[in-house]
Parts: sequence; structure tokens; C-alpha cells
Amino acid sequence: MRKRTFLAGMAGAAGAAAFGGARAADGWRRYRLVTEVDLSAPDAPAALWIPVFDSVGDYQQADAPETAGGGRIHVVRDAKYGASVVQVGWDAAGGDRKVTVTQTVATRDRRADPAVLSPAERRLWTAPTASLPTDGIVGETARRIVLGRTDPKAKTRAIYDWVVDNTFRDGATRGCGVGGIDHMLRSGFLGGKCADINSLMVGLCRAAGLPARDAYGVRLGPSQIIKVLGTSSPDVTHAQHCRAEVWLDGEGWFPVDPADVRKVVLDGKVAVDSPEVKAERERLFGSWEMNWAAYNHATDISLPGARQPPRENFLMYPLAMTPNGEPDQLDPDSFRYRLTASQLA
Repeated sequence: MRKRTFLAGMAGAAGAAAFGGARAADGWRRYRLVTEVDLSAPDAPAALWIPVFDSVGDYQQADAPETAGGGRIHVVRDAKYGASVVQVGWDAAGGDRKVTVTQTVATRDRRADPAVLSPAERRLWTAPTASLPTDGIVGETARRIVLGRTDPKAKTRAIYDWVVDNTFRDGATRGCGVGGIDHMLRSGFLGGKCADINSLMVGLCRAAGLPARDAYGVRLGPSQIIKVLGTSSPDVTHAQHCRAEVWLDGEGWFPVDPADVRKVVLDGKVAVDSPEVKAERERLFGSWEMNWAAYNHATDISLPGARQPPRENFLMYPLAMTPNGEPDQLDPDSFRYRLTASQLA
């Protein structure tokens, strides 16, 4: 792919105004996502969890999911984060193991959304978790990055720039990565994908006293800004993407996405200090193009009804548990699931 084609439209996007593209006059896009899972093999008792969308802020409005298939099907929420999940269970071998979840979600491009953060929410989004520690090398790194800064937005920008400058997108990383930020910093290997890079952003912000959270979701349509930041077909089985938000008093949840800056560097084969990437760095500090929708903000999630924690620390893919363990959620061919997205008029 030629650089000129890859970066088409980027210069205009850096300017400001509209993101452009297939949107209604009021800026909303509407998508339908169909998630199909077939657990017919292995033929044994099993449990299944499928993430679904919730309405979030003034930029994402989700209809209730429609479900079909065998087994006991419930829409539930996890106790800590309130993440919505379709939970399916089968007590015995045999029977219909096919499940379909259909959901419509409307999105519009977002910037910060002023709101109120309660004391309980502030504690939740600054607290360490198993995969997001805030002490040790994480705390030391955060203090070094924000040294001398007191303004929350200046701290956020310093951490964002440090993450963009010091990480890299590693094409060999499976799926979206794992988000083990303590190991990343101790090893010095700061490569990975969105769940690694954006989790590092979130963990460093929390260590600096800034409420922050990951947003786990999926790309649903083409980008009107830059091709690699969107989908190229209705099959979005491999289009999961994690983003990050930082709470700034007076501005609300402030959207950032350093991982997509690094994606532009790798997929566009351009330098991080090139004019094209500098434009993306500025755009992705404070805005998201919403050809993507968020499932949840649940890092180190405890799945409702699960007898053990999942291998991954987030729920961004369908996940199943059987007596033989978890089918590989990063291998939809052997696990047998498919996500199909369509944009509605």
C-alpha cells in the first residue's frame, strides 16, 4: 500500500471540524452487530459469556441485545463494574450449542463529556488491580514522567506523550495483548497491541493520582479518517480494540488512544515524528472517531457465574469454559465464533 493512499484524508482530519463520512445529519452512526457462537464441540457441559454494549455518555446509545439459541440464556452484569454480559449455560452434554446475539448501537464522534465523578467512582478508577498495579516500578515511572507538573491535564499529556514515544506496536502479539504493565516495565519490552499500550497509559495515570480506565470494544465500520483505523469488511471477528479515558475535573472523561498512534506508525510505515503521525497524536489526545463501540470498562473482571477467573483480564471476546478448560478465545476458527457488523441507514 502506498503511503499517499494509506494517509488519505489525514491532513484534513487534523484540522478540526468534522470527522466526515457516512453519518446522519445529527452526527450519529447506527450499526448492527451479530455475534454467533457454536460450542457443539467439545460435547460437554459448558458455560459461555458474550460481551454486549451499554449506553455510555452522550456518544453511545445501545438497544437491548436480542438472543437466540439453546441453553439457559440471561443478560447479567458483573458486580464491580456493571458490565453487561450475555451468559449461557448447559448442564449436560448434547443439545443445541449454537447461540446468536444481535444488538444495535448508535455512536457519534466524541470528545470530553463533562459530568460528575462521585467519590466512590474516583476510588474505583484510581485503585490498583492485579494487572494495573500503581506501586513499584509503575509508580516510580509515573512520578518520573510527571515530575514538576501539578495540573491534571498537563500530567495526562506528559504520560500520553511518554507512552507514544516509548512503546511500539508489535505485530507478533496475539489478539489485543494482555495488558500486564508491571512485566512490560520490568522487562523493558514496551511492545504490544492496544490492551498493552493503552493499559500502560491507564496504569501510569492511576499511579499519578488521575482516575483512568480502559474501554474494551470493537471496530464496527470503516474509518473516515485513516483506513487502518477502521474495518474493511462486515466480518469484524478480529476487530476488537481497547481505548483509554482519563478523568479531568471540569472536562469529564477525556478520551485518548496512544495505541492507535502506534498502529498508524506500524501499518503506515511512517516515522513517529512524521507530520502525518504528529497529526494523529494530536487528534487522539481528546477525541475518538466512533466507528467503534465500547463493551465495558472492566479490567480484571469477575465473570458472573464463573467458578474460576478467566485467563484474560478483560472481556472483549466471547469466552467459554468447559471441563477441559477455556477454548482459545483468540482462535475463532477452533472456538467457532463470528462477529458480523453492518451499518444501518
